[in-house]
Amino acid sequence: MALPISQQAKYWGIAAAVLLFLLWFMGDVLLPFLVGGAIAYFLDPLADRLERLGLSRVMATTVIMLLMVLIMVLLVLAVIPTLIQQTGALVNAAPEIAKNLQTFLTEQFPELSDETSIMRKTLADIAAFVQSKGAALAQGLVTSAMSVISALIFIVVVPVVAFYLLLDWDKMVARVDNLLPRDHQGTLRALAREIDKVLADFVRGQLSVCLVLGTYYSVALMLAGLQFGLVVGAIAGAITFIPYVGALVGGVLAIGLALFQFWGEWVSIGIVAAIFAFGQFIEGNVLTPKLVGQSVGLHPVWLLLALSAFGSVFGFVGMLVAVPVAASMGVLTRFAIRQYQASLLYQGLEGRRATGDDLVDDPPDEDRA
Repeated sequence: MALPISQQAKYWGIAAAVLLFLLWFMGDVLLPFLVGGAIAYFLDPLADRLERLGLSRVMATTVIMLLMVLIMVLLVLAVIPTLIQQTGALVNAAPEIAKNLQTFLTEQFPELSDETSIMRKTLADIAAFVQSKGAALAQGLVTSAMSVISALIFIVVVPVVAFYLLLDWDKMVARVDNLLPRDHQGTLRALAREIDKVLADFVRGQLSVCLVLGTYYSVALMLAGLQFGLVVGAIAGAITFIPYVGALVGGVLAIGLALFQFWGEWVSIGIVAAIFAFGQFIEGNVLTPKLVGQSVGLHPVWLLLALSAFGSVFGFVGMLVAVPVAASMGVLTRFAIRQYQASLLYQGLEGRRATGDDLVDDPPDEDRA
């Protein structure tokens, strides 16, 4: 006989509380394992495909990890130093850009020359704030990033963890499946498949879209001659997972910088604007339908709420688990709504009679989980 629902809820609630406590208390220790697990999850379909082509699991995993190490080395040697250099240059140039903006607006709107003008004071305050806080902000971002994701984690721990998790991924999934409660095995498997589909569509798909668009924006803007093209492209690509926001933020930033750099050269400014217009077209009509799919089930607002909540409570580790948690909670919420709509609480006796449901025999406990 199955345990009562109240006792099951108590046990699962205790397990969830223990996991959250471990996440909060041991976040820094768990970080490399979470990153390695995310990498292994992302690359598992590629390993499965290589196995179908005739490679063993060990050989497939080895080939994938060697390619990942090669890509990381190329990024460290070619891209990351330029990205850091352009970020620092952008921060250092921000006060001058703000001053030029103030001069331009004053020329176009003479009323701003009035020292009592609210807009003039606002622009002056913005320029002073950027000048005083810009360098400190950049230094703080670099320091925080290096303290959270140290070189040791990326160079040693994460690749090793990812290698062994990817190697034994199918065995771990089978082991977890064997530990599922017998009374709810079918329901839990169905929920797990739905969660995996949401994560696969969103995480793998959106990460691919972000990488493609980030590379496109960076290369195209640099070829267009924009001074900080690599930084703008990286920013636009990184936040592409929020619909329209990546192109909007990146486009506004790029066009704003182009106005200062190419003022009077309208063809160059138009090229920068066209780059983002074309990128948005490709994202909406090619990349997102092909790589993400039409129905993901993760609303951007729900995702932002999860990222904000887990990031504020658990720090960087919380942001890593926010997407899987958000996807899981979304699937469980939809499951709970389906169960509620099939229950007597929602349908009532008349609704059950109208649909021909048996009012005497309850559904199996597995379907009521």
